[in-house]
Amino acid sequence: MILYLDTSALVKRYVREAHSNEVIGWIEQAELVGSSVLTQVEMAVTLAKAARLHWVEIEGAKNAWQDFSEHWQSYTRLSVTSTSLERASRLAWDFGLRGYDAMHLASAVIWQDMMEAPITLATFGRELWLAAPKTGLTVWPSELI
Repeated sequence: MILYLDTSALVKRYVREAHSNEVIGWIEQAELVGSSVLTQVEMAVTLAKAARLHWVEIEGAKNAWQDFSEHWQSYTRLSVTSTSLERASRLAWDFGLRGYDAMHLASAVIWQDMMEAPITLATFGRELWLAAPKTGLTVWPSELI
């Protein structure tokens, strides 16, 4: 299995919350794990916000960032290119996605085309979760509440 994680899924590897065990299990089972290079920025924003709003302790957020930073090089990091920007623009228009969600979807679709193999996109963002299957991607989790 080739697994693409958006930030809403990947953060669950580093911050214990609902579905963390499942995300970790999927990562461990995957042949390849990838995400957009933009995920690095989103992870920093997410962890800093979680600490600022006291959703996690500051030390927990710092440790999560350190763990993520150590793993980051082991993931397939998909570049932002003029092709991915154009694809994301079309997907944003077609599905009403926010900017980074459109970039995640474009990155996953382009990666699937390049690999000529099915990609599973892991996301807990409803709009992205709804749009991904319409582009030919498999989506996980199979249901969102």
